[in-house]
Amino acid sequence: MGRISRKRSTLTNRMLVASAALILGGGGLLAVNVYASAGESHRGPDAQQTYGQQGQQSRNAAQQMSTIVCPDVSNQLPDVPNAARQEVDRELAGIDSRITEAYKRLADSKDRIARDPNFAQNAILNPLKDKRFAAIDRIAIAIGRHAAKPQGLESLAPCTMRSDGTPSGDQAGGQGGYQGQGQGDQGDGQGGDQGGGQAQQGNGPEASDFVDITSVQPNTRTPRRLSSGSTGVFTSDCGRNQNGKFNPANVIVAPGVSNGAHHTHDYVGNQATDAFSTDEILADGRTSCKNQGDKSTYYWPVLRLQNGQDEKDVNEDGGGKDQNIGKIQTPAEVDITWQGSPVSKVTAMPRFLRIITGDAKAFTNGDANAGASWSCTGFENRQLSDKYPICPAGSKVVRSFHFPNCWDGRDIDSANHRTHTALADENGACPNGFEAIPQLVERLVYDVPPGPGFAVDSFPEQLHKPITDHGDFINVFSDRLMRRVVSCINNGRTCT
Repeated sequence: MGRISRKRSTLTNRMLVASAALILGGGGLLAVNVYASAGESHRGPDAQQTYGQQGQQSRNAAQQMSTIVCPDVSNQLPDVPNAARQEVDRELAGIDSRITEAYKRLADSKDRIARDPNFAQNAILNPLKDKRFAAIDRIAIAIGRHAAKPQGLESLAPCTMRSDGTPSGDQAGGQGGYQGQGQGDQGDGQGGDQGGGQAQQGNGPEASDFVDITSVQPNTRTPRRLSSGSTGVFTSDCGRNQNGKFNPANVIVAPGVSNGAHHTHDYVGNQATDAFSTDEILADGRTSCKNQGDKSTYYWPVLRLQNGQDEKDVNEDGGGKDQNIGKIQTPAEVDITWQGSPVSKVTAMPRFLRIITGDAKAFTNGDANAGASWSCTGFENRQLSDKYPICPAGSKVVRSFHFPNCWDGRDIDSANHRTHTALADENGACPNGFEAIPQLVERLVYDVPPGPGFAVDSFPEQLHKPITDHGDFINVFSDRLMRRVVSCINNGRTCT
């Protein structure tokens, strides 16, 4: 995958009504009963007439307060001693749960907020701040038992509300691998032969989160390869999760928490992966990979078709309880490759190295750590980061993940699960103090109906935005196979 030329996009004001119309390439209209914001209720014509000006004010208030934005505590922590990691991760998972609970209350209180502007602050934000303050204090104490107690973290306790269409931080597109920023706002959301069906009410996405891929200009760039580079490719065939291994855990970010993700993940590779998996459990686990030396864990949020059909997890954590609705789609293709560096040889990854790409909270955090991209088969020189693609007839939706490909040479994890690895720069060079490792590239292809009718699972308050897409990996290659991977890549071969 080449680099996407950087172009900032503006997140336009989002529609928060329960239905939307997209102009079709053929001149018709497609009514999409989708993208209802959290808590948006359906009202008939009579109700709308009765509601009158008050109803309009209520809708305006709902738009102004469609989600909750909280500072990401994990990204602000100093180095966390290993002895405190488990306790800190558990508290961070609890903080995520408090945000989810507050968001649900917001979703159920739109009319009340419209009538009483102080209700949101007094009944939702202030109690959330108090709970976050207590959890942050416990985190500081846990770190302080083994190192200097961090100061000033209490400033991260308050949260705010904002409308769907208000950008947060540096949000626009996202980076992934050698990818730069996607040209998210190119195009007009028009699609040709759109067949997306009716989608059920949820908390996103909405019509403006989709763009016609044919209206996007080619935007990828491949770094120049030097003679010192490594050009080989190793492929690991681990299936498409045909056996349906799902759970809403994230053993990297929230170990020991059964619903740590608040959304459902697809898993390929290691079949023993759940919230409670230790390195020993993973080492003894079965694998879906054809090469049995690869017991690694590969996982990402499921993609759902929002066509009014319930999935079996409609009443479960990570599913309907966390406002992730619709039929889970098994990818038509899952390509897992390991690639080299354009400027240097690669070195072996340590066993049990954790790597994540993307940010599940990028809609509220901003795009600094966004790392996935979207496209369509036949158009993969056009990559999107903050839009879902509308593919023409005969073309399929493509998700791509380019994982960090530089390692600090020391740690298999870090406090925020990021800083022990890094992405190479636009020329392919690693930061000072980091060494190049094989780069994991995942390409997922979905055969879904054309048009806006699908979304990835997300934390409820992230509104199923495409920029929140992300992938996770734990290296459980055998030492022998890892040596083969490195040799293959450094010697310019193609291997499996």
